[in-house]
Amino acid sequence: MARAHLARPTDAPPAAHESAPHGEDGATPAVPLGETRLVPLEDLPRHVAIIMDGNRRWARQRDLPELDGHAAGVEAIRNLLRHAVRRGVPVMTLYAFSRENWARSDEEVSGLFGLLEAAIRSETDELRAQGVRIRLLGRLDELPDATRASIGEALEATVGGERLQLNIAFNYAGRTELVDAFRRLAASGIPADEIDEGTISAALYTAGLPDPDLVIRTGGEQRLSNFLIWQSAYAEFYSCDALWPDFGPDAFDAALLEFANRHRRFGR
Repeated sequence: MARAHLARPTDAPPAAHESAPHGEDGATPAVPLGETRLVPLEDLPRHVAIIMDGNRRWARQRDLPELDGHAAGVEAIRNLLRHAVRRGVPVMTLYAFSRENWARSDEEVSGLFGLLEAAIRSETDELRAQGVRIRLLGRLDELPDATRASIGEALEATVGGERLQLNIAFNYAGRTELVDAFRRLAASGIPADEIDEGTISAALYTAGLPDPDLVIRTGGEQRLSNFLIWQSAYAEFYSCDALWPDFGPDAFDAALLEFANRHRRFGR
């Protein structure tokens, strides 16, 4: 008996989430002269997203103020970015401050804003020299004026970076991002029957960037915590016990190697 033709939906996943070739989105992956690749280019994640967890626990274990843990976390970012450039990772997103973090004390929130401003001011020149381009994901209008000014200066100064697209998720929440995207689509007047995964993706903070291939969470936790919940639908999740200030190049390489050894089928 002849097999009946199967009518497939034209917008069914994974079409909207299939990996594009490296270099089509975001920065161009490149390895500095003299460096060797850890894994073949085709096995390297195009976009690595990191939930930087454990700063406060790191400080408490050392009987230090919690803000010292956040300061150690900023130093870990500095070291990791240099290594990510060496490895040729083209896009990285760091979860720096969630909208849920507003529930913390005024002292800690103000301290986090101060650390962000100081880090941006001190690191912008080096990031520009490394070819890092900065992008903010989140509701910038809710931040203090001084923080917004520092971020704006860094965005402008690094606009020419082509080696690593660095996204800082600050005052960010995945559900808030979806709310903002849906509001944007509603305001545009687009007919409901023309809204699909592509139009929603184009309305997100990450428009134009590849979805994360790999989501890393430090500190031993096993949840996304409202981070890139749309974009991470097909991402590989990797959790490690190291607290964020202790997460260095070797730990990052271990995550890349684990990713390279996984077989991603996307439902096939």
